Amino acid sequence: ASAARAGGRRARPWTVLWVLVALVLAAVPAFTDAGWPTFLALTAALGVASLALHGGTRWAGVLLGPLGIWSHFPRSLPWAVGALRGQSYPARAKVLPVLKAVLVAAVLLGVFGALFASADAAVADLLDGLTPSTDLGKLTPRIVLFVIGLVVALGAAHTAAAPRRWDRLPVKPGRERGRTEWAVPMVALNLLFGAFVAIQAVVFFGGYEAVMSKPGLIPAEYARQGFWQLLWVTVLTLVVVALAQHWAPRSTPADRLLSKSLIGLLCALTLVVVASAYYRMQRYVETFGLTRLRISVTAVEVWLGVVLLLVLVGVLLGARRCLPRAVVLSAVVGVAVFGLIRPDALIAEQNVARSEHGTIDVDYLRDLSADAAPALDRLTGDRRTCALQRISASLAGSDRSWYVTSLAEARAAEILRDRPVLMDRGEACARVRGH
Repeated sequence: ASAARAGGRRARPWTVLWVLVALVLAAVPAFTDAGWPTFLALTAALGVASLALHGGTRWAGVLLGPLGIWSHFPRSLPWAVGALRGQSYPARAKVLPVLKAVLVAAVLLGVFGALFASADAAVADLLDGLTPSTDLGKLTPRIVLFVIGLVVALGAAHTAAAPRRWDRLPVKPGRERGRTEWAVPMVALNLLFGAFVAIQAVVFFGGYEAVMSKPGLIPAEYARQGFWQLLWVTVLTLVVVALAQHWAPRSTPADRLLSKSLIGLLCALTLVVVASAYYRMQRYVETFGLTRLRISVTAVEVWLGVVLLLVLVGVLLGARRCLPRAVVLSAVVGVAVFGLIRPDALIAEQNVARSEHGTIDVDYLRDLSADAAPALDRLTGDRRTCALQRISASLAGSDRSWYVTSLAEARAAEILRDRPVLMDRGEACARVRGH
């Protein structure tokens, strides 16, 4: 804040919003034990913090702003040293002699104290009680973390004082295409999407089960392959929309109305594609259960649907100026929500619920983090033992302070303390596989 004020900068509403989102992302590790949502959240938090320091309204600013802080790290230390040297301290003449005296005294006490301790056991016991114990195994990682934190803090200060203005990068508007040249491909694509949506409507209202019961059609394979294909359709549609806006005719009100109508219609039809992909994945999950990959790609598909909705609103209302920041905000909020809902817990909940009416893949569930412990605790017998053994071993072998322990780990430790599992070297898992 001091560096920003020295550079003549002040906080704006979007800056405050980015800071709040970064704090929420940084809080995700306090709630989940899973490493993958934690990594995504912390990476996104650093990117959002960089964006808050840089600012940005256009696409260049909001896409390069999250990466800009990395270029400030190498220059931040020389900048900080130079700033400290240039400062004048009123008590410098008094403080330096005191620091030198303390340093010399510490060296003398260390040398002669060690000699006296080796000469007399009583002195050794006394000095051992007075000297604070230091675990070198824990000290080294803490020093590394301190250095990393110092570099990040100095880099943030340097960024706040002299941010790069990515919004000033020249971006030339696309060459305007003729109405026929631009509209014919867009109309053809809209017709294709409309045909797909019509077929999906027939399948949905005509009965999904009736379609899936056709000879030679494997429902699970149909749902899985269809999801991935529709996911790529969504991604490619966003690329087409971006290029279409770049080259759209815009000379006359009729041209602008035509481009707005065709792009808006394509976005609306693609939203139906997103809904179809989501429905297919839900049916696949009902058959085979939820996994980390399936919940991840489903979350990506939902976010792409949100982006399409934002693009549709931006095109129809002419609010394209807010679109870059809105898209980035939707992404980082999605990462925060993804971490806070604890995906491993959802995976365990869904699979345990399925086990009441079918089978369960305990070998997969036992690799989940401590987030899954409350759901896995509902299993019985060898299934519960097998599913919770690795979590129990991980918690038993960890000696971490409260500030690096998540709420999920605390909850799992409480469950296992009340109802411990037997560490039987895999015998319970072998019996589960035998069934």
